[in-house]
Amino acid sequence: MSRIGRMPIAVPAGVTVDIAENNKVTVKGPKGTLERVLPAEMEIKVEGTELTVSRPNDLKKMKSLHGLTRSLLNNMVIGVTDGFEKKLEVNGVGYRASKAGKILTLNLGYSHPVEMTDPEGIETVLEGQNVIIVKGIDNEKVGQFAAEIRDKRRPEPYKGKGIKYADETIRRKVGKTGKK
Repeated sequence: MSRIGRMPIAVPAGVTVDIAENNKVTVKGPKGTLERVLPAEMEIKVEGTELTVSRPNDLKKMKSLHGLTRSLLNNMVIGVTDGFEKKLEVNGVGYRASKAGKILTLNLGYSHPVEMTDPEGIETVLEGQNVIIVKGIDNEKVGQFAAEIRDKRRPEPYKGKGIKYADETIRRKVGKTGKK
């Protein structure tokens, strides 16, 4: 049995879960509404304040879909109650971020500033000039937008300049040594 797939999902008060045909799940909560079509083979049941996911048989594909379906459902429930956030740090001399309305402007040592617009349902918040926080209710979108921001200037291993996740460690390399 899938250890993750077996675990029931607790549905907090104020959250409603609707399951339509073909496993189209709608989760409504205090922070908003999320919709997603989950694999049709999985059986999703609402029992009081708990959600359970069960699989029809023990084929390899069903086993892998079991844990995935449960995780996606759990992320939807967490998203509409607490939301998700990712922290990014901008490191480097002259590297900074600024925000005007929905447009995030990054100065990353290029000849031009890089401008990025917040996608629907995602909000970026600045702490000072070098910490960017990406917030939203959809875990997938938050992670994707954070990755897109990081891709504008990835951290390099010699000086550690670039945009990195707050919890990321950069493996540093030793630079060149002079001739003797």
